[in-house]
Amino acid sequence: MRDILVTAIILVWLVFILRRSHYGAYLWAWLSYMNPHKQCWGFAMNLPFAQVAFLVTAVSMFMSKEPKRIPWTRETILLVIFMLWMTLTTLMAFYSDLAWVHWEKVIKIQMGTFMTLMLVTSKERLRLFIWVICLSIGYYGIKGGIFTIFHGGVYRVQGPASTFFEGNNEMGLVLIMTVPLMRYLHLIETRYWVKLGLAGAMFLTTIAAFGTQSRGALVALAAMATMLWLKSRNKLMTALLIGVSMTTAVSIMPAEWFERMNTIKDYKQDESALGRINAWWTAFNVAKSNVTGGGFEMFRPHTFRRYAPEPGRVHDVHSIYFEVMGEHGFPGFFMFMSLMGLTWFKASGIIRACKKDPNNKWASDLAAMIQVSMIGYAAGGAFLGLAYFDYYYHLIALVVITWILVFKPDFYTAIAPKAGPKPLARPDMSGRAS
Repeated sequence: MRDILVTAIILVWLVFILRRSHYGAYLWAWLSYMNPHKQCWGFAMNLPFAQVAFLVTAVSMFMSKEPKRIPWTRETILLVIFMLWMTLTTLMAFYSDLAWVHWEKVIKIQMGTFMTLMLVTSKERLRLFIWVICLSIGYYGIKGGIFTIFHGGVYRVQGPASTFFEGNNEMGLVLIMTVPLMRYLHLIETRYWVKLGLAGAMFLTTIAAFGTQSRGALVALAAMATMLWLKSRNKLMTALLIGVSMTTAVSIMPAEWFERMNTIKDYKQDESALGRINAWWTAFNVAKSNVTGGGFEMFRPHTFRRYAPEPGRVHDVHSIYFEVMGEHGFPGFFMFMSLMGLTWFKASGIIRACKKDPNNKWASDLAAMIQVSMIGYAAGGAFLGLAYFDYYYHLIALVVITWILVFKPDFYTAIAPKAGPKPLARPDMSGRAS
């Protein structure tokens, strides 16, 4: 029954996409973050819904008369260069067959990012897109928060199977990145019951992040909460809400949770931490020896035997920074970090320009909350391998779209005039000498 329901919803959504292309961006986000088909148990579980959604959206975009333009900013240009560099590193990869499979997945994600840039072309579409993200991940946050409260935090909150965030560590980071976007919707919402619902969703999502029992998520949560307080309008109220949420979550968690979190300071005796550090040194050594790195999927036994300080300690890299460094070399690492820095500075520019402008206050609030989400990603990503996750690149797209809507409001609606032959000069019939 669940398979039929999910398939029916997607089929109806596809019909709407044929009439309005921008619905494709919403469906892509819903499939990427909620993964509703992964909640099924039958035929729908392995159907290629995302690919179908992308193809239908592409057809709809081709048929639509609405202008479709990519905003070429420093961020989008650098992202294209990064994509080209990843293609080159895949050509030179240690494990070519495996690397090309991963490259295909990453390029599809980036194509979805550029599709979003072309389709989310108004303030209303942007707001709806954020709602889709928050509802999709909020589903797991609310459910996970209730689950943690009812079970006293004994069991870990996990993500949907066969997704980027199926593990408890990845799930924790994704939940933390979503709280600031929920806060943005809470700031701009005028309906009392919706505001109350968003407040409850933020509270339960925070509880769920604790319930993942992820040490990396705890670090990300601390960084995100600090940045949220710094960026808030009412610092006293924000501090109170953060304090209540944290206190409630800690009071729920069992003794085993405290023991696990305490191992953060005892990393020299923790096998997992030692394995990660060995993988980080491996990534550095590969980048130092190969300008293009080792390509996707390079963290394998043969690589460790050749480049690791401890060849026998094979471990996943679990870090967005060393993941990119090892797979794409120092040039790729520089591009990845530059993309993060440029996005941050563009968001800061939006905040400065719009903070005191009543008409664009929404843009200031959104840019600030995206920065809070980015801080969570940057802190938690130091211990998780989510360098190519859709969410981060959608945050970049949201900043670029917001900047366009504020500073170039006619960009998406303006149509460039078609080139054509110049009109012939009218002959001078006056008889006067020219």
